[in-house]
Amino acid sequence: MELPLHRVSTRGLDGIAKDLRSGRLAPPYTPLGLHGHALGETARELAGGMQRLADEGVRPEALARIIDAIVADRGERAGSAEAIDLVWSGPECEGVASRDTGVVVREMFREARDSVILAGYAVHQGRRVFRDLAARMDRDRDLKARLYLDVRRPRTDTSLDSEILARFSLRFRTEEWPGERLPEVYYDPRSLSLDPQKRSALHAKVVVADRRIALVSSANFTEAAQERNIEVGVLIREQAFAARLAGHFDSLASAGALRVVPGLGGGGRNSPLTAPDPRE
Repeated sequence: MELPLHRVSTRGLDGIAKDLRSGRLAPPYTPLGLHGHALGETARELAGGMQRLADEGVRPEALARIIDAIVADRGERAGSAEAIDLVWSGPECEGVASRDTGVVVREMFREARDSVILAGYAVHQGRRVFRDLAARMDRDRDLKARLYLDVRRPRTDTSLDSEILARFSLRFRTEEWPGERLPEVYYDPRSLSLDPQKRSALHAKVVVADRRIALVSSANFTEAAQERNIEVGVLIREQAFAARLAGHFDSLASAGALRVVPGLGGGGRNSPLTAPDPRE
């Protein structure tokens, strides 16, 4: 049976369902009766399909409910499409709608009200990248930021873990973070292993604002990644997904798999730089 409802506009479907309920549209169904809702060949095929359903005992009210379900499904699909944006760095393609990575990140920092979780990025040019977030944190003491960063052991560096962390903490405070109030910064201790076979990287690149909006992207916080490389990401405005993503990293921190960088446990610039990690 051919019932080409997919060829009828949502407005047309709403009109057909309304007329079915009111009795204005009733068997026998004809193309003329569908005039204004569907045109031409679509009206003819639709009338034929509806009449066959009527011959099988499908009442107008039941057919209206079927059409209502199709309209509702279209609305949900449209909502899902609006909840997802393509985020792009690099040359633009004509006809492909996308948003710039740097612009999206800055908007998320400026618009966050309760929390920002950022994970996996290698941080360079942090003063520029974090400018909006740091300014917001200094103005709004209720805004919390937690950064899960990729703190790596340089290839030939055999320093103690504590020395590498102290150097990173000092650089972050003096060169990368432009605000007074510091975020909480975590690292993966496996990334500092002296054994290359056991060394890992915190390679995920995620920003979550208020546990309701999430950006998952390939672009690092470097000039090349933000402005020259071809990078792609997805901005997802779906609270359940964003909360689950943020919660995964927070659970790793609670379990001790990710640890606070000494001196970067939040607070101001005068907090102890060499505060020991209690899990060391």
